[in-house]
Amino acid sequence: MAATIKDVAKLAGVAVSTVSYALNNSPKISEETRRKVFRAAKELNFRPSGAARNLKKRKTQTIGLFLYDLGGPFYSQVIEGVQEVVASHGFNLVVCSTYGGENSSAHRFMLEQFVDGAIIMGSSISDSLILQVASESFPIVVLDRELKGEYVHNVLITYEQGAYDAVSHLIKLGRRNIEFLSGPLTSFDNSLRYNGYKRALEDNGLPVPKKISLFGRCLEVGGYQAAKVMLAGSQLPDAIFAANDEMAIGSIRAMSEIGVRVPEDIAVVGFDNINIGPYVNPPLTTIGHSKYELGAIATQLVFSAQRDGSSILLPTQLVVRSSCGYKDVF
Repeated sequence: MAATIKDVAKLAGVAVSTVSYALNNSPKISEETRRKVFRAAKELNFRPSGAARNLKKRKTQTIGLFLYDLGGPFYSQVIEGVQEVVASHGFNLVVCSTYGGENSSAHRFMLEQFVDGAIIMGSSISDSLILQVASESFPIVVLDRELKGEYVHNVLITYEQGAYDAVSHLIKLGRRNIEFLSGPLTSFDNSLRYNGYKRALEDNGLPVPKKISLFGRCLEVGGYQAAKVMLAGSQLPDAIFAANDEMAIGSIRAMSEIGVRVPEDIAVVGFDNINIGPYVNPPLTTIGHSKYELGAIATQLVFSAQRDGSSILLPTQLVVRSSCGYKDVF
């Protein structure tokens, strides 16, 4: 069996990424390390693939889009924005999931740079790896964190302000016991939404719950399951601000099954303004932003390959429908 880059790394006692740097004469590693890698490669009779050699000459004509989840209405619009810009440059697009961490295809694509640049929305690809591999020939744009580095760009949504606007709207409608239906507690985007929720309560003199009691996966089933737990309790909120629309829709379904009325008993506001939002019963009030623009701008930054990292913040806007009731609040 032919030796692999991992075999070389193991024999040389270095990381796989270090082997890649050495074989491509990167200035990021020392001459001593380079010699160690070449000795190991020679001993194992290792031969880099033709695809890898072409990649270092930027001949793959391919951009990588690495997302935590490939399904759902949010990601489909991001992919659409990326695809259009990629196609306009005559390039191809590879989309893969970051699920699985170091065992994922996305992680391998990053280490071995099988594409000419990457757009990342998946926390399992670490900051350290991104900063290690980003270069003029491999620019990176991240969509789910704030990260500074050469050839590393950020495109973010005003998640905190959007959450603040959503909760403030509920308060103006007379809601006072507002629960946050949270996504994963470690998520950067989720933490910003929580900060906006908390700030809106504080600014209006309302108590902030001591802990988040409703949380789950950012999917319809996650919102449904969290709402089921909430509904089994003795005290119910009069409003829910959900971390995303899918969770909001799941919570509405759970409430409808036992006769809890939305918005009469519990008002609901989501986040993302996905396409199905206007068609659920009742139509979902939400915080909108352009997922297409998020993907398109990120891709334009990849092609710019600027050394100094950019940080772009895209706005949100309140989209009022009937899931939180209507009242002259403006």
